[in-house]
Amino acid sequence: MAKYDKADLERRMRGAVEALRHDLGGLRTGRANTSLLDPIMVEAYGQRMPLNQMATVSAPEPRLLSVQVWDKSSVGPVEKAIRSAGLGLNPINDGNTLRLPIPDLTEERRKELAKLANQYAEKARIAIRNVRRDGMENLKADEAKKEISEDERKRAETEVQKLTDECIKAADEVAAEKEKEILGR
Repeated sequence: MAKYDKADLERRMRGAVEALRHDLGGLRTGRANTSLLDPIMVEAYGQRMPLNQMATVSAPEPRLLSVQVWDKSSVGPVEKAIRSAGLGLNPINDGNTLRLPIPDLTEERRKELAKLANQYAEKARIAIRNVRRDGMENLKADEAKKEISEDERKRAETEVQKLTDECIKAADEVAAEKEKEILGR
């Protein structure tokens, strides 16, 4: 049976672009947005859990996030995870609620966030290229098993490369848009 599956490769490559969009949504641009805390993982109950599975996150004001922790014993780990996430947020503990004032973005912080956005984009490009590599290896394996001819392999490799180029271009566009938003241009 042939290992090469174009639909699966396309799904995985487009998934990398969507993951990039999700990650970039967590980068703040100076206003409160609940998706800012989406990437945060909390060490609690002996495992790492997403913050949104331990607390309710809301934006009651344009420059303030509120994190209502469900279990009082988890307030400390949630606060620690937010501080160590590298988002420049300093939680204020108010019982079961953590208030996160969103500070103004300085030019230096904007540049740091733009750099972080580019790192996310590079991870997405690497993921896309890894999917391409898997597809190419599957094509070669199919050819070695005599399931496809050399011409079919070359034609499919061209399709895989075209898809790769499209997805990398999409990732670059998403990253450029976010960088523009962060730098305020």
